[in-house]
Amino acid sequence: MTKRPEEVALLAESGKLLAGVFAHLDRLNLIGMSTMEVNDLVDSHIVNELGARPASKGQYGYAYALNASRNNVVCHGVPSATERLQSGDIVNFDITLEKNGYIADSSKTYLIGEVSPAAKRLVQVTYDAMWKGIKTVRPGARLGDVGHAIERHARLNGYSVVREYCGHGIGREMHEPPQVLHWGKPRTGLVLREGMVFTIEPMLNQGGHDVQTEDDGWTVVTRDGQLSAQFEHTVAVTGNGVRVLTLRRDERPAA
Repeated sequence: MTKRPEEVALLAESGKLLAGVFAHLDRLNLIGMSTMEVNDLVDSHIVNELGARPASKGQYGYAYALNASRNNVVCHGVPSATERLQSGDIVNFDITLEKNGYIADSSKTYLIGEVSPAAKRLVQVTYDAMWKGIKTVRPGARLGDVGHAIERHARLNGYSVVREYCGHGIGREMHEPPQVLHWGKPRTGLVLREGMVFTIEPMLNQGGHDVQTEDDGWTVVTRDGQLSAQFEHTVAVTGNGVRVLTLRRDERPAA
């Protein structure tokens, strides 16, 4: 379950490349683009520019380089040639990248054009909730501390936390133990040790936490049709705290 220092270094290399993929997306004018066009650009960039592999392609039968989860889609949104991003949308792009046999996983929710204050607030609170969870990570802490910090911040701001989906260990495989819940009780759950690597990826809903899967077998939406947002980083437990392996250049840990 724990990784050797040389394995963490390889995961950090993958994480740095993945952070650069999001920097590439940040430079695009996404208004009017289809989510399939975004997928194809990301796929080409990872393969041709970075010499890496989109790890989601072929995983569990999935055919694409990313998930594109727009507005009321919670997660696992399938790219579409007909779904075009419009001003006012929010969309989460969830991307995995494998380099030298090690996988990094990260996601970011983008504001497209002029977005309502309510949508902006949801996205910001979700981002901050992720960081609340990340900041609890250190040797001797427990996974329940991570989930509790996230859920408390969400509830204080009037949002619910999706319970059906969680973070996960990661390394040579995309999904490894342990499961990292985004809700829980402090001082419960697995004790964190140096060398553990996992994702923290909370999904917050405007309304209730209930979700449902659409007929394509992938796309998960809010049951009440309200907005959902998500952010994700891959993190490693260090000797005295946490290292965010997918940290982007424009980021500073939120309070």
